[in-house]
Amino acid sequence: MSKRNRLIVLCYIALCSQSLYAQTRLMGIEEMFSLADEKSTSLEAYNIGREAADEALKAAKAQRLPELNVSASVSYWGNGVLWDRDFGNGMKVDMPHFGNNFALEAQQVIYTGGAISSGIKQAELGRLLAELDWQKNRQEVRFLLAGNYLNLYKLDNQIQVLQKNLELTEQILADMIVRREQGTVLKNDITRYELQREQIKLQLAKVQDNRKILNHQLVTTLHLPEGTEIMPDTTLLEQQFVTLAENDWQKLAQDNNITLQQSQTAIRMNEQKVKQERSELLPHISLVAADHLDGPITIEVPVLNNNFNYWYVGVGVSFKISSLYKNNRKVKAARVNVRRAQEQYQLAQEQVENAVQAGYTNFLTAFTDLHTQENSVKLADENYSVTSNRYQNEMALLTDMLDASNMKISADLGLANARINVIYNYYKMKYITHTL
Repeated sequence: MSKRNRLIVLCYIALCSQSLYAQTRLMGIEEMFSLADEKSTSLEAYNIGREAADEALKAAKAQRLPELNVSASVSYWGNGVLWDRDFGNGMKVDMPHFGNNFALEAQQVIYTGGAISSGIKQAELGRLLAELDWQKNRQEVRFLLAGNYLNLYKLDNQIQVLQKNLELTEQILADMIVRREQGTVLKNDITRYELQREQIKLQLAKVQDNRKILNHQLVTTLHLPEGTEIMPDTTLLEQQFVTLAENDWQKLAQDNNITLQQSQTAIRMNEQKVKQERSELLPHISLVAADHLDGPITIEVPVLNNNFNYWYVGVGVSFKISSLYKNNRKVKAARVNVRRAQEQYQLAQEQVENAVQAGYTNFLTAFTDLHTQENSVKLADENYSVTSNRYQNEMALLTDMLDASNMKISADLGLANARINVIYNYYKMKYITHTL
């Protein structure tokens, strides 16, 4: 077998294996969202962020627990030397050579000026921000998938329209060939229509390739088996997407938009930082208890080769005097950050309000476009029918027939796109309000 034939056989086997492993899966948009929640790599990354925030909160709460320290040591002591104050009359002092030390200390903070409580509150807000980040990413993933899903639906509709028009073109060509044999059609007329057929085939191939790309992206994001071909639910267009009034969409956005919730949380976070900085201006009070066992006793000369055990309990008070002239600047900076967070919240409100207004306007425009395209299809069909009859009766030129056919293709594709655009704008409104 020649190399060329072997290559052909290998290609054939590869194509056959792909067709064996490929599987078609009918999928609704809600099912796709559920799969994304389970398998999206992007969501999993944010989920790990939530876990990290949970651990940070536990660590902050652990600051309320008492501190317990234990230490032990064993040492070798060398002999000492005793001098006068002028370092004269040196005298050797024998030392016990074995030394030991054991200490057990406990401390329970009872007042820190609100530092621990503020730290816990910040950790709780950090946990909330991590949750909001996950929810926001979930909305973004869903909207991205919805866009690809609807584009897949749009491409399927385009494929159907192009295939239908390709069949119609083939039928016209067959009729023209018959008429050519009868001497009523010129060869040039057939050539021009064959050119249109090739253009339709090229357009169909491009659309099919785009579908493969989108399908691969969906399969990868949803972690489906390689070779899966996703088929959109054809009943989607039958659903009624009734739009709310603009004020209702604005209310939904104010209540549910995650960006606004994040901005509000940032304000609360900065307010807690102000409290934390102010806590440094206050004394810290704690209960302390300790037990020590030391040996030998070196405060006596000669040294006593004994173990000395002592314990104590009490109240400890600490205060950083330097905080009076250092932390006041930090408190002012923290208050400025609160004001900045408040301004950022106001800006976020304006941006969301503008996004809702623009999205709502585009949603209404999509309905207008749909009605226009429906009328265009009716007119294009009527024009094509009249032109076709006139052409059959030799009352119209081939150019008229080509124009009518192109108008019909354009109208059919426009209607398919308009239907999908209505659904897309509906999901876009749900994404803007973060109710997707």
